[in-house]
Amino acid sequence: MLACPSTNTFHGGATLHHHHQHRRSQPPCLFLPFRPHFGFAKEGKCRSRSLSLLFSGNNNRNGFAVRASTEPSDDKNSDGATHIAPQPYSVKIPVGDRHILVETGHIGRQASASVTVTDGETIVYTSICLDDAASEPSDFFPLSVNYQERFSAAGRTSGGFFKREGKAKDHEVLTCRLIDRPLRPTMPKGFYHETQILSWVLSYDGLHSPDSLAVTAAGIAVALSEVPVSEVVAGVRVGLVGDKYIVNPTTEEMETSELDLVLAGTDSAILMIEGYSNLLPEEKLLKAVEVGQDAVRAICKEVEALVKKCGKPKMFDAIKLPPPELYKYVEEIAGDELLKVLQIRNKIPRRKAISALEDKVLKILTENGFVSNDPTLRSNAETIAEILEEEDEDEEVIVDGEVDEGDVHIKPTSPRPTRLFAEVDVKLVFKEVSSKFLRKRIVEGGRRSDGRTPNGIRPINARCGLLPRAHGSALFTRGETQSVAVVTLGDKQMAQRIDNLIDVEEYKRFYLQYSFPPSSVGEVGRIGAPSRREIGHGMLAERSLEPILPPEDDFPYTIRVESTITESNGSSSMASVCGGCLALQDAGVPIKCSIAGIAMGLVLDTKEFGGDGTPLILSDITGSEDASGDMDFKVAGNEDGITAFQMDIKVGGITLPIMREALLQAREGRKHILGEMMKCSPPPAKSLSKHAPLIHIMKVQPERINLIIGSGGKKVRSIIEESGVEAIDTEDDGTVKITAKDLSCLERSKAMISSLTMVPTIGDIYRNCEIKSIVPYGAFVEIAPGREGLCHVSELSSGWLAKPEDAFQVGDRIDVKLIEINDKGHLRLSHRAMLPATESENSNSQPTSELPIDTAELQKSTDKGSSKKVNSLAKDGLAEGKSKQPRDKIGKVRVSSKRSAEDDSVIPSKKFIRKLVSPSEDKPSTNKDDVKRSNNEAFGSVSGKDENSLVSGEA
Repeated sequence: MLACPSTNTFHGGATLHHHHQHRRSQPPCLFLPFRPHFGFAKEGKCRSRSLSLLFSGNNNRNGFAVRASTEPSDDKNSDGATHIAPQPYSVKIPVGDRHILVETGHIGRQASASVTVTDGETIVYTSICLDDAASEPSDFFPLSVNYQERFSAAGRTSGGFFKREGKAKDHEVLTCRLIDRPLRPTMPKGFYHETQILSWVLSYDGLHSPDSLAVTAAGIAVALSEVPVSEVVAGVRVGLVGDKYIVNPTTEEMETSELDLVLAGTDSAILMIEGYSNLLPEEKLLKAVEVGQDAVRAICKEVEALVKKCGKPKMFDAIKLPPPELYKYVEEIAGDELLKVLQIRNKIPRRKAISALEDKVLKILTENGFVSNDPTLRSNAETIAEILEEEDEDEEVIVDGEVDEGDVHIKPTSPRPTRLFAEVDVKLVFKEVSSKFLRKRIVEGGRRSDGRTPNGIRPINARCGLLPRAHGSALFTRGETQSVAVVTLGDKQMAQRIDNLIDVEEYKRFYLQYSFPPSSVGEVGRIGAPSRREIGHGMLAERSLEPILPPEDDFPYTIRVESTITESNGSSSMASVCGGCLALQDAGVPIKCSIAGIAMGLVLDTKEFGGDGTPLILSDITGSEDASGDMDFKVAGNEDGITAFQMDIKVGGITLPIMREALLQAREGRKHILGEMMKCSPPPAKSLSKHAPLIHIMKVQPERINLIIGSGGKKVRSIIEESGVEAIDTEDDGTVKITAKDLSCLERSKAMISSLTMVPTIGDIYRNCEIKSIVPYGAFVEIAPGREGLCHVSELSSGWLAKPEDAFQVGDRIDVKLIEINDKGHLRLSHRAMLPATESENSNSQPTSELPIDTAELQKSTDKGSSKKVNSLAKDGLAEGKSKQPRDKIGKVRVSSKRSAEDDSVIPSKKFIRKLVSPSEDKPSTNKDDVKRSNNEAFGSVSGKDENSLVSGEA
């Protein structure tokens, strides 16, 4: 390890960072000032040959990398060394109907750049750092993004066993993609310094969403950093409430919004859009994009002023592009053959042919001495050339055969070496040339690799009922892209729980999971946790299908859709939308309408390839057209509107007119695909599978939910065990969901729950009820499944009974009548009231109840000589269809439930009925419907008018 003595100092303003090969054991960097003329900048040529070679050797892995610094500050550390301390800056930027606060220089001052963006009480902190040494050249910029919502931001901790945030949640991964996708197209080609963007939610107020703020914060951080980008990127969310477009709406406003659009771009173009809607027309979507672009443009202008104040110098000198002459060599060698290869229709043969042609080009260049396998060639070539140029300027070269007048040895002039190309440069150039020839073929010839026109759709084939045991399945094939979609129906326990910043439990009753195995593209790869791409594509397909699902009240199932890509050649996420829609119909889900998805492409600059300059839009793009084109625009919906959309741009951006044309062309493509889906053979079943569970919904009084649950859930578990159902879910509003695999189990559980939650009425009669247990003071009788009452020993027989065991045993069945309900809800039953009459003075000959008798009326009848009739009436028990017994209380008589036409003619019954008894007293059974079925019969569901009444009916 090198050390820098305090006496060895240089003058200047640049910073040297030492990097060891093993970064984990790296000591603190050394900050050494040096002379302005020492470095890689063109205006300061290196005059120390040995130091120049030291700094440029071995791809800068074991040496020094130089990065220009800002103006030094007066702050000094304990050793007296000067270090950089960025000055704090802040600016308020108007966004929508409020302002956001952007601050930098307060937090994270050792990063290349860091900012905090505040909206209300939601604060997002974002930093960006660069690796000092450039990584290996690649066609994919080494950018990584990490976004995290910390529970402390909302004053919470994680609800799991581990209280520390760990693996990124799905919505955090989606936000990472929102940040990455608009920034990647702005990164310059040839810049290979690994870049990392970290974003945290430090505070969340539950009102202002942090995801769109994170996009803006990342764009500002990149603009302030040393990354050589020249444009500012910002992002906003746009909602539609009524007819009003709202920029960065609150979470409350989003609850009633018809649109959820996240847009990112620069002050002149759109880079990324993603959103979801409820079959929104194209014109409304374009209007929302226009509103969002105006808001982004205003943010970018304010940030540009901030960058001029505190932005760092850009590392434009770190951009290393392949030599321009290499493009000419590759085109000369592979041009004609490349045109033929690109006409191969099938993906795998075309890919193998292109790979073989690439190897051929590399071999030819190597045999001719143009390619070297030296890994340090690419990083050293330009530096060595500069050194040789400096030597030519500073030293006098002696020509062969000439002798200097002084005492100088004769030296032959070494010829300038032939320019050598790195192997990685050849591969990068070959890929760019292949893309150029593909675009040229489409523009000039009007035909794509598979022979289609720009607006042509690949052949479509679909079939349902592919898997016999699945609840619903479909196989959707479009060209060389294929998806197997499977639907599984379940109860609430199958719902996906979401752990968010808000302290409210959230469950998803519908979710789609997308899988992209390496076999789908004929490759070998790792199988493990879902990648960010899989999570993103799955969410896009999920949000595409969600608006057409029935409400939970109409279809109380949790729905899971699995989309496995078995073949892939572009638009696999849109194939998941089409296959998922067919699988939902096959599972019997009553969707509102059919949905189809399509991916659109773009060749922006057609003039370069012989066109008239008008952008060329492609329908249903393949994988090669996605990689070589300028846009990937996915749109899902039907002929009336759009449910989901996602656009990624690979160039500087597109304008609204181009997007309008792409949306209209996509609508025509969706119409064609929907027509082909209607030809599905075999067609969707559109009915529940016999293997799907049965779910029944009941409504009970909310205060009776506890009767179903029981102490610690004991009662509901016993119902599940006894009835054989799979699950019983209860809600606080009185909703009860029963999930079972067969109808008999479902009916048993319905009867048990109905009996538990019914409202018994005094005077109700229950027949053929089982004696569950006997105690010294009486017997407990089950009047309905799970509902018992006490029949006191005095109510078990018409005569005197010493103990219940003398007349009854457990398991006997008797008829009982409800005579009392105490304050705790306990039921008091009577079997004596159901016994036949044995003697006139016995008041319990029939199931009876009490009716009040007006004493004055009775006395009046007696005075008129009617006492004989009254006594006869009291003896036989007749009054308006109800037989009355002799009075055992003043003003009351016993009334029999039987009726005699003979005694009805004796005296009108209306004279004896004045008022009803109080609820605590025994009431008459005035209707045959009061008689309840016992537990040997099934109970029906709850009626609509009285949710707690028990309706008789067979299962």
